[in-house]
Amino acid sequence: MIKPEFTDVVIKKSDTGFYQNYSVPIALGSKSIIIALALWALLWPESTNNLLGSIKWALLENFNAFYIILFGLFSCFLIFIAVVPSIGKRVMGLPGDKPEFSTFSWFSMMFGAGLGVGLMVFSTAEPLGLWASNPAILAQDVEANTVEALLPTYRYTFAHYGFHTWGVFVIVGLALAYCSYTRGMPLTLRSTLAPLIGKYANGVLGHIVDILGVVATILAVSTTIGFGVSQLIDGIYTITGIEWIMNISGDVPTPSNAGLIAGLALIMILSIVSAVSGVGRGVKYLSNLNLILSIFLLLIFVFFGSFFFAMTTYGTAFVDYILHYISLSFNAYLPMNESQYLDLIPESAKAFSSELFANSTNAWGSYQSFLSSLSDNAAALDESTLKQAYIAGNEGRQFAWQAGWTTFYWAWMVAYAPFVGLFLARISKGRTIREFILGCVIAPSLVCFAWMTILGATAIDLELSGVADGSIIDASNTNKLFITLGYLLEGEFLALVNIMCVILVLTFLITSADSGILVMNTIMSGGDQDAGIKHRIVWGAILTAVIGTLLLAAGDNNPMEALRNAMIIGALPFAMILGLMMIAMCKAMYVDSVLLKQEK
Repeated sequence: MIKPEFTDVVIKKSDTGFYQNYSVPIALGSKSIIIALALWALLWPESTNNLLGSIKWALLENFNAFYIILFGLFSCFLIFIAVVPSIGKRVMGLPGDKPEFSTFSWFSMMFGAGLGVGLMVFSTAEPLGLWASNPAILAQDVEANTVEALLPTYRYTFAHYGFHTWGVFVIVGLALAYCSYTRGMPLTLRSTLAPLIGKYANGVLGHIVDILGVVATILAVSTTIGFGVSQLIDGIYTITGIEWIMNISGDVPTPSNAGLIAGLALIMILSIVSAVSGVGRGVKYLSNLNLILSIFLLLIFVFFGSFFFAMTTYGTAFVDYILHYISLSFNAYLPMNESQYLDLIPESAKAFSSELFANSTNAWGSYQSFLSSLSDNAAALDESTLKQAYIAGNEGRQFAWQAGWTTFYWAWMVAYAPFVGLFLARISKGRTIREFILGCVIAPSLVCFAWMTILGATAIDLELSGVADGSIIDASNTNKLFITLGYLLEGEFLALVNIMCVILVLTFLITSADSGILVMNTIMSGGDQDAGIKHRIVWGAILTAVIGTLLLAAGDNNPMEALRNAMIIGALPFAMILGLMMIAMCKAMYVDSVLLKQEK
């Protein structure tokens, strides 16, 4: 006989004062970490950025295989529980519970809070970036920026925006919804580990889990807003030509610090107003507007872009993605050291092994850039030797690419998971497990694939045909969309669409920020979904301060670097919690299945 598991999760809250109905340890612990980071970045910006960068790369390199395999296991787990009838048909809630939101509002909120900002920023930047550098290009199977490079380009684009990404959100959302709505525990992260840690969920261990979730959420939302603010400023500059918001002294115009801070202030003021109004009003209405404007932008590219080329790409790329799904899920590369490289190169090249190793393992170049980066003495080696030296570094290139690109994405999604997962759980009460998985993994992935091909393939087609002549490739990532639109439209219609894009970016940013504020307050209030207004305002101010100081911490470097570095570091502890969360869900569902049979 199996006994019912521990579900009596109780989070002690303050009875009076500013933190009334809030967990003081969670609130003060998470705020202390974030405020300390913001002060450090503000007082010592250069050392902050350098140290965060060093730690980030160390984590990406040492935990590359961990992230790749973990995401593969998540996918397998979700497929299994979705297809098993006895599990998939379970309702996340009590008998008779019905969904709170319509399917349209449910999907639009999920889409807006999930990858809305990322899809606006990277709809053209991601495919164009991968068209120039992906594992097939590094292995010299295809040449960069050619028709042949298109298939592997979208194989990895789909991997980064498809089932793996949405799967990690659903792991958290499913665990939260199941433990809260079906098992009656608070809607907070510690509840998902109760099947493993039992009564310890009520103590310090539970506080640590929730604090790590809040910190990861703040850093992930900060990174997303940082990217979005940059695109917002690019769009405003395209429409108005205001020069002080842009740095136009370099080869490629980029948003100035003044522009970024001004845009950030606008976004956060509107986000706090929306968060104060709650999920049922501000977030829902803005999410519905997001979806409508997104459909309109998609139709612009359908009618004026390279739609046939994009749909052909979609079809072939999707088949290719499915065929490579297992390798994308579990094929993790390990670091390559110079001694391993030394055993693979010809004897005549060993005198230059250090130089050849450093350049042949560079994942962001090509064979031609490898040759051009060599010293005169190394470059004097015969062509066959140089070719072998470059081929010998393939494993190192593949590892560096995977760690710097795919694993970076996975870390970003892990940091985003407590935010999106809790938000998905918050809006999905009353839906079945199968409906939740299909609705939150398959459906948004297919939409993301269409978005990335219709917008991204149009930009690639403009480059392939010579119309853009490299101007889209050379533009900053956040400005590629506006440059692409400039080749498709003209006159007042172009101006109107640019304004619409700016509004779309703005509303996506607002929904991401206010959803994050609501989620952080839900965690700190022990699962209370109607957290106090004053705390939403406070967290909005803290979020603004974190983003602003980390943007300024970059100095003369890319203003997104400090944000990205901090987010990668903050994601690792929560990635380990996610692994435990999946194990806890396996145990909970098994125990509940056995108990149900015992009752019968």
